[in-house]
Amino acid sequence: MADQQSIPVVEQPVNEPPQKKASRAGRNLPAAIGVGMALGFSLIAILLFVPLVWVPVVAAAVVVATLEVVRRLREGGFSIPLVPLLVGGQAMVWLTWPFGPAGALGAFGGTVVVCMIWRLVSGGLADAPQNYLRDMSTTVFVAAWVPLFASFGVLLIYPDDGAGRVFCLMLVVVGSDVGGYAAGVLFGKHPMAPAISPKKSWEGLAGSLVLGIATSVLAVGFLTDMPAWVGVPLGLMLVLTGTLGDLVESQVKRDLGIKDMGTLLPGHGGLMDRLDSVLPSAVATWIVLSLLA
Repeated sequence: MADQQSIPVVEQPVNEPPQKKASRAGRNLPAAIGVGMALGFSLIAILLFVPLVWVPVVAAAVVVATLEVVRRLREGGFSIPLVPLLVGGQAMVWLTWPFGPAGALGAFGGTVVVCMIWRLVSGGLADAPQNYLRDMSTTVFVAAWVPLFASFGVLLIYPDDGAGRVFCLMLVVVGSDVGGYAAGVLFGKHPMAPAISPKKSWEGLAGSLVLGIATSVLAVGFLTDMPAWVGVPLGLMLVLTGTLGDLVESQVKRDLGIKDMGTLLPGHGGLMDRLDSVLPSAVATWIVLSLLA
């Protein structure tokens, strides 16, 4: 039997599916637009027809966002008391209904006290807890960042023009985001905070200011009982708080070595990745509209 000669095998090229290209802003743009539209239409329906449903919607969002943040912190080695944060977060939201701002602030104080004790005794009293100061400082930060800030968004719904006030918050944040995204993609050349968020530019901030303030003036004038000029300081404040809120979360994620807080929303990441600019802006909206009402 003749020796079999080895025949060189020629590998056929494999047709690999084309990879999706990310936009210059680092997003899966079609998915982000689809999710954003779904959330937007749901919000519009709630505020137009059942505005007080805004309260349980925010309460549910606080649970999800808190879970995302605590899970990421625990992956980073932090020991964060989850149960008192979740219970206290609900207290901050729901106590605004009968007690207003005092209910939210009282619940926040109570949550901090319970978390301090919870972390102190979590490992038993025989041994001193490790990294207590670091973990408690982070816990207080989370309690303020997520549920306390969100409770100011709930406070917006209670006045007679409450639905319009919530619309102002959401529309201006979206307007600022869209203006910043468009200007950054088209004209962005000068990074604003390259060590924290390399894709943010001064040109993008300018776009946020233009569209954010314009949206704010129109929203206040048509959706609330206040004069349109109130939209100027409101728009300026929300552009600043929204931009800085986004930078704060970017720095937190950079410290933890992660890209997103979660994967709940395709094209956006986790819910907290969408609330990073909304939460501090809710505080700013309540302050501006309460002082100028």
